[in-house]
Amino acid sequence: MKSRKIRRRRAAAGLGLGALAAAVGLSAALGDGTESGTSGTHAADLTVRQLAGERLVAGFSGRELPAELRRMIHRGEVAGVVLFSDNLGGRADARRLVRGLQSIRRPPHLHDPLLVMVDQEGGEVKRLPGAPRASAGEMGRRGASFSRRQGLLTALNLAAAGVNVDLAPVLDVGRAGGVIREEHRSFGATAAKVSDTAVAFGSGLQAGGVAATGKHFPGLGAAEVNTDVGVERIELSQATLRSLDEAPFQSFAAAGGKLVMMSTAVYPAFSERPAVFARPLATGELRDRLGFDGVAITDSLGAAAARAFGGPARTARAAAAAGTDLLLFTNYRAAARAGGALRAALRARTISRPEFELSAQRVLDLRAGIGS
Repeated sequence: MKSRKIRRRRAAAGLGLGALAAAVGLSAALGDGTESGTSGTHAADLTVRQLAGERLVAGFSGRELPAELRRMIHRGEVAGVVLFSDNLGGRADARRLVRGLQSIRRPPHLHDPLLVMVDQEGGEVKRLPGAPRASAGEMGRRGASFSRRQGLLTALNLAAAGVNVDLAPVLDVGRAGGVIREEHRSFGATAAKVSDTAVAFGSGLQAGGVAATGKHFPGLGAAEVNTDVGVERIELSQATLRSLDEAPFQSFAAAGGKLVMMSTAVYPAFSERPAVFARPLATGELRDRLGFDGVAITDSLGAAAARAFGGPARTARAAAAAGTDLLLFTNYRAAARAGGALRAALRARTISRPEFELSAQRVLDLRAGIGS
């Protein structure tokens, strides 16, 4: 599996821009590029510590990997690492960091690559220089073919640094007065435009071997405040959310998108809890209604909207119980506290073990099918 991926990436890296565009045009479905894997590891065979670890992504500050996070990776207590600009220098520096992460010895049955993720949307939200060379808004205006090409160029850019998950594309339908539209992070003002061009960007990413993440379910286009800095209530009806805001996520799921990020806004039509902690959304809408069978990931559980709900222990238990698979903490110490809370809940049987294992298995399968 890995040798085929290496050959494919080397071949892609040698393409000229015109050939790249032609190659992207061959892939209309998100699932055409990344190999979907089934892990040889069964979640039911993991220790409680490792099982909880498959539900966690951790971040850190600076260029040096903290010793505690290194030990967590070594023990199988995290499934992935999220990187930000302060972790990364040039592409060579980033590649050395990621090689170091992937080289940490882990339990033998957890040998598949760590998930290494960044926000590489384009525009003002980029962690590495280079592709995409356009914002989501510009990609939406220039159409699906351009978006696919930008997606593939972005995948080549990220893969050169060892990154295997992009926390993009934004699938939120931009509305006048909404912060997503104001920040030029939306591909368009209609569900059809977003479905066409944002999913095309994800197609390019996955054609280049980088997993795409549609965000922020069930849609953040109406939010007037960024949930990183404040609590936001989206006062839309179930009918509007389903027909408009969820429609691009349905297209993304049908096309084989690998991950979906849950919003931390509150949607009173479904629940008084933020979406990431709301079972009617994380399970009822995303899984049961839209049929998404990939990995659901939280937005940062250190963001203001999530912190208003509680600390790492509470948010981890609530997100896991709602059906969100991967819990993202930008601070590894918070991730460690969350892991302890998940282990305690499993041992006390206050959380469903079969459902917990099903989520962990989805993460294991993603790791098995992704490039290192």
